[in-house]
Amino acid sequence: MKILKNKMDKAEISEMPVVAFGGRIIVVISESEAEKAVDYLLSQEVIGFDTETRPSFEKGKGMNKVALLQVSTLDTCFLFRLNRIGMPDCIIRLLSDKNVTKVGLSWNDDLAQLKRRKRFTPGTFVELQQMVKEFDIADMALQKLYANLFGGKISKAQRLTNWEADVLNEKQQIYAATDAWVCVRLYLELKRLKETGDYITYRVEDVDDEDLLA
Repeated sequence: MKILKNKMDKAEISEMPVVAFGGRIIVVISESEAEKAVDYLLSQEVIGFDTETRPSFEKGKGMNKVALLQVSTLDTCFLFRLNRIGMPDCIIRLLSDKNVTKVGLSWNDDLAQLKRRKRFTPGTFVELQQMVKEFDIADMALQKLYANLFGGKISKAQRLTNWEADVLNEKQQIYAATDAWVCVRLYLELKRLKETGDYITYRVEDVDDEDLLA
């Protein structure tokens, strides 16, 4: 029986062991590479999605365009450098697909930003924030959801780094891959728990609601 909590405390998460993607990471910097990557991804059963954008610290300057699209299976993650290759037809094909189970968190926000690069009609996606509501879980942040289900901490140290750098360093690559890979893990575990009913959600009332998205 897995014990879940409706809300996670930041202090509790800080004591958990750090988890990171340990599989194969492939950085995609050409359209031909993107074609092969998309063909592979669309042959899988479940894939996780996330995006990264170069932060803007200048007052009055708008948000930058999405620089990176990361798409992962349980053991392989592709990092599509959109600031280098743009949105070729194969990427549109991936995002428009309606057959493969595609999972994201707060994915509507990511889709809106991707559409700033090129208009497209999104395919079918599973939204984790909607899925966890069936378990009476109030937390919406990826870090808190992973801590709740697996007892590990996702580091967010690289979030505000330069995602348009000439070369993404190892820490950036692992950070980006982890966020997409975690979406797959969360989906599969939530699906398993829903099918087996092998869980109970414990209600915690002393966590501030304003922290649920943090």
